[in-house]
Amino acid sequence: MKHIAGGLQWAVFLIASSIAAPIAIAHVFGMDSVETALFIQRTMFVLGVACLVQAFVGHRMPINEGPAGLWWGIFVVYAGMVGIMYPSSGAALQALQSGMIASGILFILLAVTGLISKMKVLFTPAVTFTYLMLLILQLSGTFLKGMVGVEGPSDPIDGLLFLGSLVVVLITFITMNHKTPWVTRYSVLLSIGIGWVLFLLIGKAEFVQPKLDRWIQLPELLVYGKPVWDSGMFITAGFITLLLIANMMASIRVMESLMKQSFSITPPDRMKQGSIASGINHLFAGLFSAIGPVPISGAAGFVGATRMASLKPFIVGSVIVIIITIFPSIMSVFAALPAPVAYAVTFAIFTKMVEMAFRELSAEPKQERAYKVAAFGLMIGVGIMFIPQESMSDLPNAVAAVLSNGLITGTVIAILIEQFLLWKERRKAE
Repeated sequence: MKHIAGGLQWAVFLIASSIAAPIAIAHVFGMDSVETALFIQRTMFVLGVACLVQAFVGHRMPINEGPAGLWWGIFVVYAGMVGIMYPSSGAALQALQSGMIASGILFILLAVTGLISKMKVLFTPAVTFTYLMLLILQLSGTFLKGMVGVEGPSDPIDGLLFLGSLVVVLITFITMNHKTPWVTRYSVLLSIGIGWVLFLLIGKAEFVQPKLDRWIQLPELLVYGKPVWDSGMFITAGFITLLLIANMMASIRVMESLMKQSFSITPPDRMKQGSIASGINHLFAGLFSAIGPVPISGAAGFVGATRMASLKPFIVGSVIVIIITIFPSIMSVFAALPAPVAYAVTFAIFTKMVEMAFRELSAEPKQERAYKVAAFGLMIGVGIMFIPQESMSDLPNAVAAVLSNGLITGTVIAILIEQFLLWKERRKAE
């Protein structure tokens, strides 16, 4: 029973933290309500399967998979090419699903050749700190906008919505730090449940009637057609794969650090297996015409808040997500979770990530070098976040997708700066 309750909590967290991406992508491609529902179904199904693949053959840690932000950006870029480089949305989506299959193959090749293991040394405490802070800074704006009901530049702040969100944040903090162990363990589930009821009472959520037109609907394969050769897409996929590997390594590194510091657990080095599993997951994403998944760093905040480091509830939660996607009626209920509730709970969880980031930085023996690395990475990464994406429309697709992502660019800059400083130190010592 304990694992089922924990699994349900993982399932709610996975769905709440991932459902925005397929909805947003469906919107930019002009999908109708049926196409959108099926796209959400396929994406959630792939995420549930991806979690199981990582749990059994990959890194074997409780790190949920979510839609990769880099792929999200590429989807948006390619939506803008419909009518220019691609005759229809279907043709653009066909190229994207082909690119994810290519990315999956490259993930596996890099792992098998041993390049993944060599890249792990790049993620020092200074780089991990920079990555975590950029992740938090990038998402904090999204969280707060969602909590006040602002979607567009001209939207006014909804005072009642904001008040309800603040109450949910407060409830989450109370349950996360409660003296009763079971309250702490299920803090996310309790906070989302109480928050959902609260938003129903204040009229900011709707009572959902399950749709009973079809009881069961399995996700379809290759919805947009067979894989095609698209040289531009494959070049983009290759570049994105290298950056996704960096993202994956950072997420694994963060969870390893949490396990050691908070649970006195030293996980085995399974970076190579994690990369192979990511390759398999990208193959699934391409075959099921979904969004490419990546291990989510926010899982460390979730585990730190709930004190659930065991893999069993995580596996149960992944199975629950897969089962839910097969039943459209149940999926429609979960999809109706008020977005401000999800944002408020996630906001509270991410405060744990800030604590973890500073603990990482304090673990670096060469503090002066670490400050320089973090300064360059943070200033460039945060600076990019303020540059409008429209300003990069004339750049090549792969370059635009990367430069519009301050998280990845800032992390890569931090790695390059640190390697340069280490090289200088080695030369000085000779």
